[in-house]
Formats: sequence, C-alpha cells, structure tokens
Amino acid sequence: MFLADVVGTVVSPVQIPELERRTLLLLRPVTPDGRPTAKTRVGVDHVGAGEGDRVLVLDEGNGGRQLMGDPQAAIKTVVVGVVDYVEREGEPCYDHRSAAPPARLG
Repeated sequence: MFLADVVGTVVSPVQIPELERRTLLLLRPVTPDGRPTAKTRVGVDHVGAGEGDRVLVLDEGNGGRQLMGDPQAAIKTVVVGVVDYVEREGEPCYDHRSAAPPARLG
C-alpha cells in the first residue's frame, strides 16, 4: 500500500469489461508529508475519491481482484480509502482540512 495524491482522471476508449462504470484516477505517490516519491500511475477508484484528495492505494493484484469481486480481472492498483489525517512519530504531517491542493502536472 502507498499514499498518493489524485491529480486527475483518465478516460480511455479501450473497453475492458472489468472497468465498465469505474473511474480511473491519475495518482502521484507521495510521502506522508506530501513529497512525490515515484512515477505517476493510474488506479481504479473504489471509494469515490476525486482530484485533490490524498488517498490510500492498494497495489497488489490479488487484493485488487478480490475488491472488485472478479478473480480473473486484470486489475492491480485500486484506491481503497481517502485520507483525512496522517501523523508520524506523534506529530501531524497531513490534515486534509488545511492542505493545499496537489500541484498540477505538466
């Protein structure tokens, strides 16, 4: 699992049955205090997250397939929660109420 900022949505003309009526989100992995850590990736939204949210992402195929209820689904990266607050070593490092929106890509 990792934390990420939702920086956009993805629309694809490719029709994959497992993804019908699902939202694809553009995710920028971040540290708990918001510094980017890895390349941006696409994930399937399972919780109703949107652009500007910090989210918890499951990045493991079997778990993703179980969440989607399809053992044959070609799904690996799934957004499983919206983060309200992060604390590290007893100190707050993220609070959605006071966080600035993530920087736009491009």
